[in-house]
Amino acid sequence: MTDAVLRDDVASLLRWYVDNGLDETIGEVAIDRLAPAPPQAPATAPPATRSPVAPTPIRTPPQLAPPRAPVPLESPQVVEDARALARRCATIAELEAAVRDFEGCALKRTAKNTVFADGVPGSPVMIVGEAPGADEDRLGKPFVGVSGQLMDRMFDAIGMSRERDLYITNILFWRPPGNRTPTLTEQAMCLAFTRRHIELVQPKILVLAGGTAAKAVLDTTEGIMRLRGKWTVLRLDDGSELPTLPTFHPAYLLRTPASKRQSWYDLLSLDKKLRELKER
Repeated sequence: MTDAVLRDDVASLLRWYVDNGLDETIGEVAIDRLAPAPPQAPATAPPATRSPVAPTPIRTPPQLAPPRAPVPLESPQVVEDARALARRCATIAELEAAVRDFEGCALKRTAKNTVFADGVPGSPVMIVGEAPGADEDRLGKPFVGVSGQLMDRMFDAIGMSRERDLYITNILFWRPPGNRTPTLTEQAMCLAFTRRHIELVQPKILVLAGGTAAKAVLDTTEGIMRLRGKWTVLRLDDGSELPTLPTFHPAYLLRTPASKRQSWYDLLSLDKKLRELKER
C-alpha cells in the first residue's frame, strides 16, 4: 500500500468522523466505561500529563445562498389588479380567459384545474357556491361531486336542471388545499371576477349556496343561519339590482340531513319568485 493511498484512507476516515459530529480528539485509546476505576495516585504525586495531540481539522460547511423573498402574491395591489382586469372583460368568454391567465392567487399553484362555471349562460338562475372540492378540481367543473349531485336532485324536484335553467360557479376558481375555508384575501381577489361574472350572466335570480359565499357576495358578517331563506337585493357595480336568496350549501345538508326541510322551503320560495318575475 502506498503512502498516498494510506493518506487518502485516513483523510476519508477523518471526514467521516466530522460528518458524524466527531470533531474533537479526546485520547489515543478508546475509554472502557466498564473497566474498574484505577487506583488514585498519591496526593504528592505530580498530575499526569497527556502528550499534546494535534487538533483534527474541521471541514467548513459550504456557504448556502440566502433564501429568496417570496413573491407577494396576495397583497392589496393584487386585489386591485384583479378588479381592474375584471372590469375590462366585456363577455363571459373574455372573463374566463382572464381568470385562467390570472397568476395573482396562490391557490392556483396547488390546484389541478381552474374551475370556472357550468350550466347554461343566460339561465334565469345563477348559483354561486364557495370553492371547488376534490372532484371539482379533478374534473374542472363546479358542483360535480356528491354535494353537486344532491343539488341537481333538489332543483330537479322543482323542474329545473343545469342543462337548461341553471348557471353555476363559485366565488373561488381554485380548490383550497384540504378544502380549508378560503382566506379573506383569497375571497376578495376572486370576488372581483365573480361580481363581474354575475353582471355578464345577467340572471333573473341569484342563489348563494353556503355561508362563505353569502357573506362574501353580500359583504356581511351575518351567518348563514340568519341569512338563509331571506330575500335580499344585490347591487352590482354596473348599477343593476338582483333578487338574491342565500341558502344552505348541499355539503352542509349531507352532514345535517334535518336541515333539508328548510332548504326545500327555500326552493319553493325560489320557484314562486320565478313565477312572479315571468308574470311581470
